[in-house]
Amino acid sequence: MDAVRTPFQGLWNVIRFNWHFYAAAGLAVILFLAVLPLMEPVVKCIIGLVVFGILLAIGLSLAVTYYVYDGSALYQLRWLEELEIGSKAVVVNVSAGFDEISDILKAKLPEAQVQVWDFYDPQQHTEISIKRARAAYPAHELTQGVETDALPMEDAQADLICLHMAAHEIRDYDQRVVFFAELHRILRDEGRLCVTEHLRDLPNFMVYNLGALHFYPKTEWLDVFDSAGFEVLKENKETLFVSTFVLRPIAQHAL
Repeated sequence: MDAVRTPFQGLWNVIRFNWHFYAAAGLAVILFLAVLPLMEPVVKCIIGLVVFGILLAIGLSLAVTYYVYDGSALYQLRWLEELEIGSKAVVVNVSAGFDEISDILKAKLPEAQVQVWDFYDPQQHTEISIKRARAAYPAHELTQGVETDALPMEDAQADLICLHMAAHEIRDYDQRVVFFAELHRILRDEGRLCVTEHLRDLPNFMVYNLGALHFYPKTEWLDVFDSAGFEVLKENKETLFVSTFVLRPIAQHAL
């Protein structure tokens, strides 16, 4: 994937990877409008409100999606500027089947040793949106498949680890803790782990409705970080809807 994102790339990706949701909503609107002439005035009013609600929800979600993925600084990775990453640093980018930032990292850290890992497992990660994303964007040439409970690196070797919209794909809490404990193991004492995620909070519920249940609450992320031996140095609000947590290892951790 080119490090330079094209206009509307994020919005278009969301639509084509999740087109079945939009198709279902469109079909519902068509059916409601088809039966509208047959209904009594009160029912017509109710149907009209339902149709308006569906269209409003779709419009709002698409507008915010454009803002987050195309109109904001999300992919400028501004949090990198606050970190003292050496020119020869070992940087690991971990994705869950859809890698959007490896080329950006390589462009911003041209002398760093960037490793690209992917923990996608088709047996566990069965969402059709990920399969469509993988079909549209072939894996980065440097991509190495990994297991979340046995990362292929010796202890204390990485200077920076990035998880961009990936960690939430590990749906089991205990597996997430094991994964973050592995990240703790391979990270240098002075290293940093940066985790970018939507949160299950009021702003995301207002925009994505039940879709926000796919995200995790901030409290759950903090529990995972703490259980794996990490301290949150800073939470950068990329937008009202997305946070990047900058973490450092604070203790030896054994499960």
